[in-house]
Amino acid sequence: MQIVFLNTFEKLGEGQRIESAQLSICENQGIWAVLWVELNEESEDPITWFEGTSWEEMIVAFRHGIARVMGEGYAPIIDGMLDDRRSTTGSFVTMLQCYGELHANQELFQKLREWRRTKAIAEKRSAYLVATNRMLWMISAFVPKTADELAQIPGWGSAKHASYGLEVLEITSEANRDTEFPLQWVSDKLDSIAYTQWLYKQKETKYKSQMDRQQAKKHILTAVQQGGSLEQLGVELELSRRELMDRIEQLEQEGYDMESLITRELVEMPDDEQQLVWDALSLVGDKYLKPVLQQVYGTLEASQLNKPVDVLYERLRLIRLRFRRSLTSKAV
Repeated sequence: MQIVFLNTFEKLGEGQRIESAQLSICENQGIWAVLWVELNEESEDPITWFEGTSWEEMIVAFRHGIARVMGEGYAPIIDGMLDDRRSTTGSFVTMLQCYGELHANQELFQKLREWRRTKAIAEKRSAYLVATNRMLWMISAFVPKTADELAQIPGWGSAKHASYGLEVLEITSEANRDTEFPLQWVSDKLDSIAYTQWLYKQKETKYKSQMDRQQAKKHILTAVQQGGSLEQLGVELELSRRELMDRIEQLEQEGYDMESLITRELVEMPDDEQQLVWDALSLVGDKYLKPVLQQVYGTLEASQLNKPVDVLYERLRLIRLRFRRSLTSKAV
């Protein structure tokens, strides 16, 4: 096995003892491996972070592992491991985000979450579109009492304030706070070690998400090849049908052939109905599907249609994949 990369990591252990470890990327006949070895007296057996043929998956696993061990206090002898020389300095916004997560008022945070849940249901939209958890953590930690103070929370812009500002301020008005606005004091008060660990935790979470998406991608491609269905994939990956269709469209854009899946999913849809959808896409365009739905099915209420509207939209998306592929073929 050929070592193509090697770096040593160190951290301060108990009794001021320096603990060392080595990280390597190895290759053997097209098989990549990422190995982590902690150099101590008890054991020097390597821990495998990754083993496989995909360079892309290997790099993500490599970065995910680095973010995790650096968050635990390890520092590389050769710096720049995550292509981010400012990883330990960050920005004022990230300091506010970190402080918010570390010092959130849990009682106030739960009240804000309940308000967000009620609002999301009333507006029939995802809760994170109303406000993210990170935003609610900061609001609960800093407890803004006025519109000017609320505007200092990163991400809370004028549009969000116009929609929700008064309601949020009504909730925070009942809470006590020990800090003041403006928030420049955070950069001095925030513990530097805790902040550094938080920054690496964000990177770890980011790379873990990328790893999960790659695994889901492999799962989808294998299932499509083996004759799987959207229903089966949704259950196995614990994704909503809408999220799954987003993944399918992304794979199609990357050049993967989803035709076998499309054919299976449209087997119950009459050919003449499929042709009507195709003609509507040609007529009104493929950017938005609501005009296509109205062109094909008119202005009928959902209860008057043969299938639920979400099923019809799913079919439109599948046919749109074919339609867009045909446009690409003609362009070539």
